[in-house]
Amino acid sequence: MYNNIFKHLERPTLYKQNDEIFWNDEHISKHMLAAHLNPDFDGASRKLCFIDQSVKWISEIIPFYDYPRLLDIGCGPGLYAERFCKTGYKVTGIDFSKRSIEYAKNSANKQGLDITYVYQDYLKMDYSNVFDLATFIYCDYGALSTENRAIILRKIYHSLKVGGKLVLDVFSMVKYDDFEEMKTWNIHENGGFWSAKRYLSLKAHYKYSDNVTLEQTAVITDSEIKEYCIWNSCFTLKTLMREANEAGFHKFAAFSDVTGKAYTENSHTIAVVLEK
Repeated sequence: MYNNIFKHLERPTLYKQNDEIFWNDEHISKHMLAAHLNPDFDGASRKLCFIDQSVKWISEIIPFYDYPRLLDIGCGPGLYAERFCKTGYKVTGIDFSKRSIEYAKNSANKQGLDITYVYQDYLKMDYSNVFDLATFIYCDYGALSTENRAIILRKIYHSLKVGGKLVLDVFSMVKYDDFEEMKTWNIHENGGFWSAKRYLSLKAHYKYSDNVTLEQTAVITDSEIKEYCIWNSCFTLKTLMREANEAGFHKFAAFSDVTGKAYTENSHTIAVVLEK
């Protein structure tokens, strides 16, 4: 096994895929869900106060009585979906984490909320002229490869009715400029996020051309080595709108984040409201 350890210490090729779909790993998905639900931690979902502000702002500028059917892409455990539903939207949430979708369904049932949750890879969704509003937030768009970003934008475009809107956010060039390349390692004697077993984690941060960053983790146990890559593309408003235009979107408004703060180039994020 350890004959291959050096390949995990090398700089990966751009957009190298993970060894497995880690968000459905029994151990990792449990820790990811706990991170999503932690109200004081913003490494998986944003803090609840920010989510509340986002839903309030979106519902004010794109109200449910004009845009009733909402698609929440990458909905996770339903933190946004539940709030949108309580505001008045008819919500469909889609996510590829089985544990998160199961939690979201149970939570909605307990509260009597009429939300449709779909366990599916959103790159394979197939809606046509169904929704009035789509949300794709927490910068998930930038975690996709160039090819997959084009796919998801086209699918969102086709899922919307004419005049429908998309709320999308990404990391800006401020985030890219602040990102530092580094390599660290750590022994987790009692297990941790990546494994219940004792493991060694080798972590590396890399910057690539075209404003792409990578957070790579190699997880080494007594029996196996697994590698996980978290990619992120950072954007200027110009580069983001070029991709949106190529998918068919033309009208837009720009903000610094999805609470509606005025757009500034000094923000770590860029949020846009696009229209079909």
